Amino acid sequence: MHEQILILDFGSQYTQLIARRVRELNVYCEIHPYNHIGEISDDVKGVILSGSPASVRDPEAPQIDLSRFIGKIPVLGVCYGAQYIAQKLGGNVNASDHREYGRAMLDITRESKLLHGLKTPTQVWMSHADTITALPPNAELIAGTGSIANAAFRLTDSETYCIQFHPEVTHTTEGSNLLRNFVADICHCSQDWNPDNFIHETVDNLKKQIGDDKVILGLSGGVDSSVAAGLLHKAIGKNLHCIFIDNGLLRLNEFDQVLETYKQMDLNVLGVDATSQFYAALKDQVDPEDKRKAIGRVFVEVFEQESHKIEGAKWLAQGTIYPDVIESVSVKGPSATIKSHHNVGGLPEKMKLKIVEPLRSLFKDEVRKVGAALQIPANILGRHPFPGPGLAIRIIDDITPQKVHILQQADDIFITTLREHGWYDKIWQAGAIFLPVRSVGVMGDERTYEHVICLRAVTSLDGMTADWVHIPYEILAEISSKIINRVKGINRVVYDISSKPPATIEWE
Repeated sequence: MHEQILILDFGSQYTQLIARRVRELNVYCEIHPYNHIGEISDDVKGVILSGSPASVRDPEAPQIDLSRFIGKIPVLGVCYGAQYIAQKLGGNVNASDHREYGRAMLDITRESKLLHGLKTPTQVWMSHADTITALPPNAELIAGTGSIANAAFRLTDSETYCIQFHPEVTHTTEGSNLLRNFVADICHCSQDWNPDNFIHETVDNLKKQIGDDKVILGLSGGVDSSVAAGLLHKAIGKNLHCIFIDNGLLRLNEFDQVLETYKQMDLNVLGVDATSQFYAALKDQVDPEDKRKAIGRVFVEVFEQESHKIEGAKWLAQGTIYPDVIESVSVKGPSATIKSHHNVGGLPEKMKLKIVEPLRSLFKDEVRKVGAALQIPANILGRHPFPGPGLAIRIIDDITPQKVHILQQADDIFITTLREHGWYDKIWQAGAIFLPVRSVGVMGDERTYEHVICLRAVTSLDGMTADWVHIPYEILAEISSKIINRVKGINRVVYDISSKPPATIEWE
């Protein structure tokens, strides 16, 4: 087992961000719901208690047994975690006169391992309504702010540290240094979690796990399945059998382009054109969930049919990544499950294949780093995320070959123009949406009544939150002009300036 930091999730919107920051310090960590901790193995070097939307003063607030950690391994309590420790060990937590939310200046009042080397004052990010009004008997104050006296403290009889601010957000300017102090100097983690070590360990484990068996992997053209294929190919070579299905809902010319790239990677890949089956299943379907179900059903049918041609296969590989695993665990208390993920749980059991998921411990940015270390081609590694159901959920209407063709052309103009102006790599995800409305226009001397295309471009780290991109007006004007002049059936282009939340990245 790899040494790790255990992060207990009490439902904070920032829990995944804590994990990402720890991983950036080359330390492996895992998020576990507070009420599904399990046994604490010897490889756990420290515990971080996350924040929470709950109040420790609420009788229904999340509860854990602190004696499992405190005095045995280092502990860092963040916001709710700090308040919970303070209250349980004899301190007081009360409702604050005002909710402290936003930037604050932290004054360090006593030297400690946690805050060693940080400037004083230093900017931190607060987000809490309750506040610690009295410390436990065995605690000493190490920092405060102008409005929060007990902003940070430590227990004198154990390596336990508590802070009422969030070190994981970028607004806490020295948050990474604080977390480095915790994982390196307090927990004594060796900071050896990096792409090269991950590849070496994963390939060795895959060789032991799979042996000489054959593995089937469904490729999508995206980063996750491609990096999973790279790892498996390194471990088992030609015993990896890849299937790349064209559902007729990919971007313009994408199937041929991606298939050629996979062959250049020396992957054993079969390309399957199943466009007609998908279009037949989608006929007259308008509801987005019905579209997803139809696409999922046909994908399974086609994938099973092609899989049966591979004799003796015993494994099904998937590109499941860590956020898929986290979000698919529904627990009373922490963040509610937002959606189910097609990768978690795999294809139907009737395929009688064992599941292998080489990326299930990685965040998206880590997948890209591993892919770079594996020398996955840049045109695959740098691709924007693309929805599993493809353009079907970017056509806010029923699906027809004509609408798909219109959207493919508009989307290709959008993406190509972004690349030409050097904006593609500045954007996390971009795409065009076909709207179910027509609008009046004038082209030449004639009145037109045609469809509307919406452009969407966002910046994000992992898709959990996203902001719309301020693409220069001149570039948007060029894209709009090209689409209206070149794509028959479109006479109006609009730009989506909604962030997530409250909107989502995709429209369906």
